[in-house]
Amino acid sequence: MAIRKLRMGMIGGGFGSFIGDVHRKAASIDGMIELVCGAFSSSAEKSKASGKALFLPEERCYGSFEEMIYRENELPDDEKMDFVAIVTPNHMHFPPAKMALEHGFHVLCDKPMTLTLDEAYQLVDIVKDSGKLFALTHNYTGYPMVKQARALVARGDLGNIRKIQVQYLQGWMSTAVEKTENKQASWRVDPKKSGIGGALGDIGTHAENLVEYITGLKIVELAADLGRFGKGRILDDDGNVLLRMHNGAKGTMSISQIALGEENNLAIKVYGDRGSLEWHQENPNKLVTHWLDKPVKIYTPNGNDLYPEALESCRIPAGHPEGYLEAFATIYKNFASHVLAVLNDEHDSKFDYPTVDDGLRGMQFIYASVESDKANASWTKLS
Repeated sequence: MAIRKLRMGMIGGGFGSFIGDVHRKAASIDGMIELVCGAFSSSAEKSKASGKALFLPEERCYGSFEEMIYRENELPDDEKMDFVAIVTPNHMHFPPAKMALEHGFHVLCDKPMTLTLDEAYQLVDIVKDSGKLFALTHNYTGYPMVKQARALVARGDLGNIRKIQVQYLQGWMSTAVEKTENKQASWRVDPKKSGIGGALGDIGTHAENLVEYITGLKIVELAADLGRFGKGRILDDDGNVLLRMHNGAKGTMSISQIALGEENNLAIKVYGDRGSLEWHQENPNKLVTHWLDKPVKIYTPNGNDLYPEALESCRIPAGHPEGYLEAFATIYKNFASHVLAVLNDEHDSKFDYPTVDDGLRGMQFIYASVESDKANASWTKLS
């Protein structure tokens, strides 16, 4: 029986990477994972320097992801990495994910899952054929109050879902930050690195995923009106989307990265015929519910009346804030638990984390939104 820390390799996330540091911190929180190797940059020199700064052995600081996967695969089973975390810009998600899976490694990848929809369909098949696990970092699903919201809907407490409102508003691209030395902005406005969606891929997929995760409902059709307000920008930096859910519920989505003054304003409201709920990422430790025949009720992490689904992701006593890193860590924890279960031949175990199927949904959402926008916001089905 495997009772040990899992060995993680990382692709991307070197010097100057915000998200690489987030991944490393999140992976370490629950003490289940150890970073053992990496190819941290497209520059071999920068990659090896980043690995050295992270105190990794020189021989496991690789110059490319291809070298890392080949050489790790040649190591003994008790030394090689168990899985790889891919924390690169969008255009470099599919190639290393494909190679890692085909060489027998589990994969955890940033969203959106791929550069193109065609790559997403290919990756679904590759994951299935490989028999390996694939996790996608829709990290906002890791918050305890998001899991409580999902449980409330799934258990029928809110009744039949009728209406959904979701927003993800940022203002950090209100000016032409991509024309400065801001690396995070420069690749996001480049279709060759970001894909056909700008804000759609970066934050819209989080909003889409949150809607489907909490409600358990699928978006079947949408009508998207996208904006490109930044001078010279090809990709969307703003948008409003109408949603039709498979049960007949209606939804509205507002996304923006040019909403001046907004920081990371992700929020969702779900309305049923017996109750409703409201959650804000910038105040993540409160889930507000309203009821047809009961007083308003506010849930908090490790507070009263939480369902087991929420309690499982609470780490500290009530009243102590749990935030972004802890939510991110929940994705890692649940994925790591599943990897360990597979190592112990416990293949029937169920674990709650976003998968390759969620990644495909995100890419379908991006492509349907762009298609709808080009057709003057006409109703478009998700393929």
